[in-house]
Amino acid sequence: MTREVFITHVEREQEALRSFLLALCCGNKSNADDLAQDALEDKGRFRSWLFKIAYNTFLNHKAGHIITENLDDARTLVSPKTAEDVFEHQDLYLALRTLPPKERSSITLYYLSGYNIKEIAEITETSEDAVKKQLSRGRDKLKEILKI
Repeated sequence: MTREVFITHVEREQEALRSFLLALCCGNKSNADDLAQDALEDKGRFRSWLFKIAYNTFLNHKAGHIITENLDDARTLVSPKTAEDVFEHQDLYLALRTLPPKERSSITLYYLSGYNIKEIAEITETSEDAVKKQLSRGRDKLKEILKI
């Protein structure tokens, strides 16, 4: 792959990558941008490869493992430095914070990034059955937390 082709790929996918990481980081733009930059420094195949790198970077990042019991607890962790006050999806990101990282990742890849179960299994290096269970558990928890 030439440098120009690589740059074209990065430019085409960077917004989706940042959105994915923003959701995983529960609206913390600074952390999401740092993780995106870390993920983009590696080389290889692209979109699923890139999301796989971003997913692994997220799992290795200590801030991604903060899990709260409920929405009120998540709100106490949010400050103007970690989430924009007027962020449109702040409650969703706060609710995502209550999910374990693997459930959070499956939910964001499926619903926010549009990946199918097979693709998510490849990105997260798990089975399709595990992804289905993570989606089911994550949906159930989010419905309860967000009172849907």
